[in-house]
Amino acid sequence: MNKSMHPDETDDGGRIHFSSAGRSLIEEDQIELTSVGVDIGSSTSHLLVSTIMLERMDTRYVVTGREVQFESEILLTPYADGNTIDAEALAAFIEAQYAAAGLSSEDIDTGALILTGVAARRTNARAIGEIFAAQAGKFVAVSAGDALETLMAAHGSGAVALSERLGTVLNIDVGGGTTKIALCRDGDIISRTALDAGARLIVTDADGRITRLEPFGARYLSDVDAEIGLGDVLPADIRNKIAKQMAAAIISAARGEEVSDFMRLAPLAEAPTSGQIVFSGGVSEFLDGSGGNTDDLGPELALALASLVKEHAFQVSPARQGIRATVVGASQYTVQVSGSTIYLDPDDTLPLRNLAVIAPTVVLGDEIDAQEVAAAIKDALARLDLQDGETPVAVAVPWTGSASYARLRALGNGLVTGLTTILEKGHPLVIVSEGDIGGLIGMQCRSEENCPGAIVSIDGIALSEFDFIDIGEVLRSTGATPVVVKSLLFPTEH
Repeated sequence: MNKSMHPDETDDGGRIHFSSAGRSLIEEDQIELTSVGVDIGSSTSHLLVSTIMLERMDTRYVVTGREVQFESEILLTPYADGNTIDAEALAAFIEAQYAAAGLSSEDIDTGALILTGVAARRTNARAIGEIFAAQAGKFVAVSAGDALETLMAAHGSGAVALSERLGTVLNIDVGGGTTKIALCRDGDIISRTALDAGARLIVTDADGRITRLEPFGARYLSDVDAEIGLGDVLPADIRNKIAKQMAAAIISAARGEEVSDFMRLAPLAEAPTSGQIVFSGGVSEFLDGSGGNTDDLGPELALALASLVKEHAFQVSPARQGIRATVVGASQYTVQVSGSTIYLDPDDTLPLRNLAVIAPTVVLGDEIDAQEVAAAIKDALARLDLQDGETPVAVAVPWTGSASYARLRALGNGLVTGLTTILEKGHPLVIVSEGDIGGLIGMQCRSEENCPGAIVSIDGIALSEFDFIDIGEVLRSTGATPVVVKSLLFPTEH
């Protein structure tokens, strides 16, 4: 799915231009971008259009404002047969929403395409990618598994930002097939989990007959001793029983308990017994008691959750975004120029496009522990569902302190060990540091760490999790490289 994403480049000093706007970021102090976030999931699909305001500071741009311009209709993701998404119907929906927003594809500067659940499967992702092929250079494309979707929902709902003020906040994102739970504290996500519980595990028609029954929907039917299946009427009392059963499973998982046979990730590392909750996802739209008759369990599940939350003394804060919690992460572009102390081997490795950035949580003290670095890298890969090594990544190294041999050696060993699955698949070792060690750590990894493939090590660049980067060819006049940073942009508390 991940197509080559890059803006047009000119030969006038390596300046980088938006493919649609024909302008150079480096020549402008203030920029407004039209950004589109598209979320295509197993159950629903929708998009959101924003205007993002950026202001230049030195060689970077920072976001100074954001305004949502258009929220699309919510489409039940169309299927041609089985689990194959109907790409033609989806394309028609996207085109219609662009028209409703008063936009053409040429008006869009940047965006994020988020694929979750069934949509992220290889054949579906390829078909969906063709819809956006003409805009590939503008979009960050993310295939989100359970771990990454949990992180994105917690950021998109505003729960992470809210925890900066309140201390501890629990985000519960209840979707069509799964529920993602993130424990947020002081602006960070400290633990996460996910389970099979959602409104569209059982879908009915206007007569109340079951028209779609997922395997875990059948499990919930069995748990309430309901001997009914596909084509049978789902009575109101059984709908309510299943909703209560699901709600109990969700709250148990939110309290750190393991819900037997339904867990998709390990249980929460901590067990919050009360506190602040932010609900997001499709079911959150019904928490105010609205909903009426639907073809799924959304209203019943929302009612059951509201009752249990009150019973367990949790306080509920409104989400910045409900069903749109993942799609709100529309991308922005920034441009940075690396330092000139880079390491590149072989020379023709660049350019590289659309590298996901991992940001290991590790403090590089006076003495660096290589095993600690490797473990932090593996955890960062798992957070973004990149641990299988199928796609290349760039590691953001939080370097400070002296560039002694012992520290460089430990860091190099930790980097190569932690990235084993990536490097064994033939991907390059890409290291990006804000500190001035690009050349030194690159040489260290080549000379002593037996790195099997290409190495690109650059410095002078500030990156964080949820960034994607393009690294251009070395500029002959400076020895530096232009780096385009495409970030997923989430709400902040201020």
